[in-house]
Amino acid sequence: MAASKLQALWNHPAGPKTIHFWAPTFKWGISIANIADFSKPPEKLSYPQQIAVTCTGVIWSRYSTVITPKNWNLFSVNIAMAGTGIYQLSRKMRQDYFSEAETAVAKE
Repeated sequence: MAASKLQALWNHPAGPKTIHFWAPTFKWGISIANIADFSKPPEKLSYPQQIAVTCTGVIWSRYSTVITPKNWNLFSVNIAMAGTGIYQLSRKMRQDYFSEAETAVAKE
């Protein structure tokens, strides 16, 4: 049974014999790097970079569902990119726009 599933994966139109498999597989590196940056202080995050990561994730997630063959590896990596980008943007925005208001209220 496992051999037949591996054979099906190997022969899939978006399987390991094609670029449709390897491009999203290596793209996971961007999401992993973004996850590693969760420990980075928010002031060191970049708006343009995180906006690019988020938009790339959203746009290509949609695209991956309408192309033939369906590429679930591409879909999942882009969902991860969008999610990590949104999280990083929220951290940066909280730091830049909301922490000052909290500091001002605390001083009063």
